[in-house]
Amino acid sequence: MNEYLPGLEGVPATNSNISFLDGQTGILTYRGYRIEDLAAQSSFEEAALLLLDGRLPTVEELHEFDDQLRRNRRVKFKVREIMKHLPATGHPMEMLQTAMASLGMFYPSDEHLTVGDRSQGLDYVHNVSVKILARMATLVAMWEHIRSGYDPIPPRQDLTYAENFLYMFNGQEPDPCLARIMDACLIMHAEHTINASTFAALVAGSTLASPYLVIAAAIGTLAGPLHGGANQKVVEMLQEIGRPENVRGWLDKKLADKEKIWGMGHREYKVKDPRAIMMQKLMERLVEYRGGRISPMFETALALEEACDERLGPKGVYANVDFYSGILYTEMGIPADQFTSVFAVARCAGWLAHWREQLKDNRIFRPTQVYTGEDVQDYVPIEQR
Repeated sequence: MNEYLPGLEGVPATNSNISFLDGQTGILTYRGYRIEDLAAQSSFEEAALLLLDGRLPTVEELHEFDDQLRRNRRVKFKVREIMKHLPATGHPMEMLQTAMASLGMFYPSDEHLTVGDRSQGLDYVHNVSVKILARMATLVAMWEHIRSGYDPIPPRQDLTYAENFLYMFNGQEPDPCLARIMDACLIMHAEHTINASTFAALVAGSTLASPYLVIAAAIGTLAGPLHGGANQKVVEMLQEIGRPENVRGWLDKKLADKEKIWGMGHREYKVKDPRAIMMQKLMERLVEYRGGRISPMFETALALEEACDERLGPKGVYANVDFYSGILYTEMGIPADQFTSVFAVARCAGWLAHWREQLKDNRIFRPTQVYTGEDVQDYVPIEQR
């Protein structure tokens, strides 16, 4: 095929049985299970193991996996020292990519990624996946304290993944309601077919690069505002609008100027993103739990979505997952520049699942191009130019 398709839109990059979405009807599944059921009934630990192993675990399998995650949350002090020497004003995603890449040097392995489905290879892939997934949340939470000049809070083994992350991040016993909301958010962000960051992980993985560098490549890709950084932009947008009564005038001006409305529209979905529907329900649960005491951003977001549905809905542009997630994270005490890092913590499960799948039938990615340059020319010596 010699046709150039910008962004490789619609071009299959791999065969995968990890997740599926139908953008016309708003269906998203992990290994065949609807995201709504997983977010309501499962845990992030179970959803991550489902993505990695391809099936729902037994009680014993989940307990073993959960125990492995809990025992691998700590990182060596030299990783902390590296983080302490990074600029405090740097973006958390730049820190996360740097720290993740460094883990490969502190936790090296002599095993090779050429053994396919043999048990030795599967054991290596599983063990390193556990270590990376366990430490992603640790790194993000550590940075929140280090960049403010404080020592990080050590992880606890008596807490779930979501509970421990909130504890390390805020330094307080996690509120049970907020912990459950965080758990559901992590599940909803864990996987979403072959998006830009997952494709970056596949390309890096196809070279048999270190798994830490594979995840670092995905982190760097997720950092862009057109991918993982959009929920931060949504919060900034809502803060700019201010209050619900300002929505329609603000929207009219933005549309007239042909500016982007952050959190609206998705390349795959022509209906409202099913994750956005669930995020909105989580916000409503939080409003009820707090007796209505919540940031006015939520009311502004509801008013903006209603106005956008009228103006953009006929074009198939509806709210995506980023529209409400940033508001939820704000209510949990997470600053806006850390939203994408939380996204990375969750999506790491999907990246690792695709990395494992890529290794089973690996072939290095080598796309072609449509050349648009000059024909062959004679070299002109510099004194004749």
